[in-house]
Amino acid sequence: MDRKKVLIVDDQNGIRVLLMEVFSSEGYNTFQASNGKLALEIVRSESPDLVLLDMKIPGMDGLEILKHVKAINKEIKVIMMTAYGELDMIKEATDHGALMHFTKPFDIDEMRIAVNMQLQGNGTSNWYATGS
Repeated sequence: MDRKKVLIVDDQNGIRVLLMEVFSSEGYNTFQASNGKLALEIVRSESPDLVLLDMKIPGMDGLEILKHVKAINKEIKVIMMTAYGELDMIKEATDHGALMHFTKPFDIDEMRIAVNMQLQGNGTSNWYATGS
């Protein structure tokens, strides 16, 4: 069986490193991008199964990246991460196909469980996690 691929898109290096370690140890092939341009290149070349996408990224924001990801392949699952409680942006992200969102700082175990649920095919799209 092919290993599932997870792309982590965040402009904060510490978050990318943490999530790379967590999801590599879960057995996923992990990729990381610090900006939208690089993220979309990885989406095109690697076709990840799931993208963890920060809402606020300099240059191309998370909503714009989400729209491009879904235009490339609407089957790619996307979970948004945000340090802000912008309900309108979260609603718009959901309207564009994001499955759920995590508010930073998020519980890494909740994130791990949510990603595992989504990639093992029994995820629910109406489950929202909030940070501590």
